[in-house]
Amino acid sequence: MAETLRAKALKTLQKLSRISAADDFGYCKCVCCGKLEHYKNMDGGHFIPKGSSSRWALEESNVHVQCKKCNLYGMRHGSAEAQYTLFMIDWVGKDQVEYMLATKNDPIKFYAADYREMIAEWTEQIKAHERRLGERSRLK
Repeated sequence: MAETLRAKALKTLQKLSRISAADDFGYCKCVCCGKLEHYKNMDGGHFIPKGSSSRWALEESNVHVQCKKCNLYGMRHGSAEAQYTLFMIDWVGKDQVEYMLATKNDPIKFYAADYREMIAEWTEQIKAHERRLGERSRLK
């Protein structure tokens, strides 16, 4: 089955969140537990879960680096949700976090052109980060 445009946009945004947070060696920290890993081994985790909010699923401010443990297990069964909330309050402020939570069920309609535009924009940003990381690795 072919990947939907929404799924491709989500995948692209999650990669952008990881690679843009990476240092010049490709390493980034989980916003919940602080684990340091190469961006390729991390997830782009959603503060407001992507399955529960069409409003925030594709917003860059909602997607940040998480280790697989925090993203897959910690958000439901551990302390990662609380840690993510504290990170978000530091990142965007308490008022914005409250707004995001209050509007998480507000529907938003995206069309194919919207998804294509997001994918194209984020892909260009990813390429710039790949060049940044590639240049660093060639110097080593």
